[in-house]
Amino acid sequence: MTDDIKLRLQFLVRVIAKESRYLQQTSHRLFSQTIDSQFLANLDTNIALSEQLDAFASRFGRLQDNIGDKLLPAVLAALGEKTGPVLDNLNKAEKYGWLQSAENWLVARQLRNKMVHEYIEDPAILAEALNSAHGFIPLLTQFADQLSKALIERDLI
Repeated sequence: MTDDIKLRLQFLVRVIAKESRYLQQTSHRLFSQTIDSQFLANLDTNIALSEQLDAFASRFGRLQDNIGDKLLPAVLAALGEKTGPVLDNLNKAEKYGWLQSAENWLVARQLRNKMVHEYIEDPAILAEALNSAHGFIPLLTQFADQLSKALIERDLI
């Protein structure tokens, strides 16, 4: 493995660790209250809440993108695995034991789209998507941790 590849892996692990912390911080603040359609009913006039929701959705999506689209393919390549479409890579990650469920990963991906696009129209859909996404945070953070651990155990970073 070249020094450039090792540096790239180290960079991705550092960035994803930060993103994971930031998502968890935002999540703790946002979900300190019950998120339901009633709570979200005044979203148009509650700028602080709107910004907090945007931060949560953005951090959720960014973490998922960086793990699935950048770190996972880089880890697989470092191990000499052929990388392919996202679903193939996720299935390999599941076989390695790094990811609990490729199917759940895809469900979480769909939630991101709901949080970003649907909330403008229906507070009930947004509340459901937010609460579901909140439940998927461990899937994301544990996957990132497992990938980092795999790199460390193999002395690749």
